[in-house]
Amino acid sequence: MFKNHLVLLCLVMLFSCSQDKTVDLEELTAYYNPADFAPDSFRPDSTALIMENIAGPDVVPSPACLAVLPTGEVFVGVDMMGSLGKEPGKGSIVKLIDANNDGVYEQHTTFTKVDNPRGIMAVGNQVFVLHTVFSERTGEAEGMDLVVFEDNNQDGMADGSSKPIIKNISSPASLRSRGTDHSTNGIRMGIDGWIYIAVGDFGFHNAEDASVKKMTMLGGGIVRVRPDGTEMEVYAHGTRNIYDVAIDPFMNVFTRGNTNDGGGWNIRFIHYQQSGEFGYPTLFKNFTDEIIPALKDLGGGSGTGSYFMDDDRWPVAYNHVPMMADWGKSQLYIHRVSMDGPTFTQRDEEFIKLPQISDVDVDASGRMFLAAWDGAGYKGSPDKGYVVKVVPKDWTYEAFPDLKKASVEELGELLKAGNSVSRFHAQQEMLKRPARDAAPVALKIASDQTLPLQNRVAGIYTFAQATCGDGVSELLNLSLEDNMREFALKALADRKTCMDDVPVKPFIDALQDANPRVQAAAVIALGRLGKSEASEALLTIQAPASAKIPETGTEGPHATPNSDIILPHLAVRSLVSLNAVDETLEALKTNPKLALWTLRYIHDTKAVDGLISAYKDSEDKEEVLSTLARLYHKEAPYDGSWWWSTRPDTHGPYYKAVEWEGSDAIKTFLLQEMTAGGADKKAFFAWLNERNRLGIEELGSTISKEFEEKENVVDFEAIKNKKGQVGEASIEDVILAMGEIKGDASKGKILFASQGCVACHSIEKEPVMKGPFMGQIGSIMNRDQITESILKPNASISQGFASFLIETKDDKSYMGFITSESASELTIRDIAGNATKIAKSNIKNREEMENSMMPAGLANSLSYEELASLVTFLQNQK
Repeated sequence: MFKNHLVLLCLVMLFSCSQDKTVDLEELTAYYNPADFAPDSFRPDSTALIMENIAGPDVVPSPACLAVLPTGEVFVGVDMMGSLGKEPGKGSIVKLIDANNDGVYEQHTTFTKVDNPRGIMAVGNQVFVLHTVFSERTGEAEGMDLVVFEDNNQDGMADGSSKPIIKNISSPASLRSRGTDHSTNGIRMGIDGWIYIAVGDFGFHNAEDASVKKMTMLGGGIVRVRPDGTEMEVYAHGTRNIYDVAIDPFMNVFTRGNTNDGGGWNIRFIHYQQSGEFGYPTLFKNFTDEIIPALKDLGGGSGTGSYFMDDDRWPVAYNHVPMMADWGKSQLYIHRVSMDGPTFTQRDEEFIKLPQISDVDVDASGRMFLAAWDGAGYKGSPDKGYVVKVVPKDWTYEAFPDLKKASVEELGELLKAGNSVSRFHAQQEMLKRPARDAAPVALKIASDQTLPLQNRVAGIYTFAQATCGDGVSELLNLSLEDNMREFALKALADRKTCMDDVPVKPFIDALQDANPRVQAAAVIALGRLGKSEASEALLTIQAPASAKIPETGTEGPHATPNSDIILPHLAVRSLVSLNAVDETLEALKTNPKLALWTLRYIHDTKAVDGLISAYKDSEDKEEVLSTLARLYHKEAPYDGSWWWSTRPDTHGPYYKAVEWEGSDAIKTFLLQEMTAGGADKKAFFAWLNERNRLGIEELGSTISKEFEEKENVVDFEAIKNKKGQVGEASIEDVILAMGEIKGDASKGKILFASQGCVACHSIEKEPVMKGPFMGQIGSIMNRDQITESILKPNASISQGFASFLIETKDDKSYMGFITSESASELTIRDIAGNATKIAKSNIKNREEMENSMMPAGLANSLSYEELASLVTFLQNQK
């Protein structure tokens, strides 16, 4: 009904003629940086938000994730297996209900039983859940599935079994050997209708969607799929252990990477470009000229749930920002983003403190819900965890309509709402209605220049989904408007199943657009359209001077914003997708830097022969040799049987390199040119050999032995007595080790003294207590919790173990443990064991400290066996 080829042809010609050097980014800029808000002078008001607990561990123990319907019902993923547990039968989805919206969640149901729920998305009567699947026969993990449950009778419980969306989207070998700590995690659906999936660096082998399409991914990134389980594809690759995604109304995707272990790989805040490569672990240190860098390295932490706040009922200071939970820092952060060409810069700040926060979501009335792990440990706990609700202080409840009873026109009015939740859920209901009814309403909203940009973009994506390939001419018409061009072009190339009649010329023309965001959208689309005529245009894009390799022995800038790298990076990804071998070889004469960058990833003998042929006349022969050296190996096919651990080899450029049919020709040519170059070139060829780990002995390299595939099994017997093993390992690895190594309690008693524990702790009730009593610690904490408290004293400070700062009226201050207290006085003992009695009448201020007085690292010098002995000794104190 919307397709007309003559109209389409005219629009293509009109688009070409309309290209100019104007750009309209005023409204989009103001969205992220409103004129009435100055972040530099903003001071948070502790009374601006109201937070209250709505469910505790008796209802939602160990809450790993949550999702909320627009009407306020909360689905909580209970996971008493945790990230390192391996025993099934401890997980569920609990539904919390506030029937009269008085703020009290008086009802709850067990919606369904699932193990290791890691992501939830509730839409209408459907609840999408990502979780671990266990074998009924063996009791071991078989993989992770993204599934959908339905509750059509609205009784708060799933109507039977789930329907698979994607099967096996995490490698089972890693799940069995380690647990879910680096598995596939959070899910969120964008206004474009795709479900975006945060894949941890376990990766996956032969994931299968509902259309029986299979896909494999080595390492982490973002995968997306349609809600019906079709069209699965990789959105971006090369992240470490992301836990969730935040998606803004304009389809910008953000994550806060997760790292509470291993190798100095810190939290990184990332803005994603579709098809982008972010480099972990093989490129992000030594090959940073090839990746899109993160926006900031945020230091240590453990990123978990995330959300993009778009709700005009919230204060401007907390609106239009990505909000990122950090489990390790017990903090919900705000990242204030500002546009920077096709990407952003950011500034981060603390927002809401919550013990080991795991997830965040918002309903259509503006109520925010947060899940607190609250010390449930690495294997979950039935006694820890809760969910809170947060609203602005002047918030009032707004009823959300019954979408099923709403007319298409009424749903269209909700697309104009001032919050993204209402727009999204109205859109999802509109897409269930006949396209002949929904599409005109959505198109009218997309075309209404009086509406805010976010509403018009919701209209574009609703129209594009309703019409698929029948709405091309209308979307092209919308692309003629400067501030809508980016989104119309994105929608045109968003689904490969809807692109048969999408012309390539508007995208080629858009490469010259004045708006870099439009250019980026066009570059990505040209790779997706699969039209070879796009290659020549893509090969006109210039690589910037900043695309240079880091100096040998230094770590490249993998977390410094670089907007100049985005377009050439995306052009390379699109050219590789197009397999533009001939065109790229031809461009060695006109744009050699981008052409050589592209050829690094095309393992085709035609590319090798072309490079060798072009070498003689090349102006930069060393770059040609470098490209050939890079092509000598390729990444070995991933079969899902291994994982690179928490401290992977980050040298690059491949993790498990193998030779291929072009390798012999490359080796012969490199040796030939080394001989021809003589002594002057000897160092260069040795550098090539070293940098690319070629393993060609004649080139003079001294590289280490190739990484060998092996089962991910820790040999505790071999390492348990190695001094300093605790300090070298990640806390997760230590927790796992403590489960395997029993230790000797008598040795642990000696270590309790030699490691300085006796300075503050006593195991016997003496007349004068030294500090927190450890004589009953085994009845208070389990083995994992004791281990965590030794390694990370601030992670979970139990009652009776907190330290205090006391300031007296005579201007003195004392910090330590309160070892006794009466109505008139108390005794505080400092970390050196010195006790001071203080009259309560003399106390001016008494403050419980957030951090433990126990310093971290006291066990770093121990072997696994020694730590296990100490833990066993403490575990026996009951």
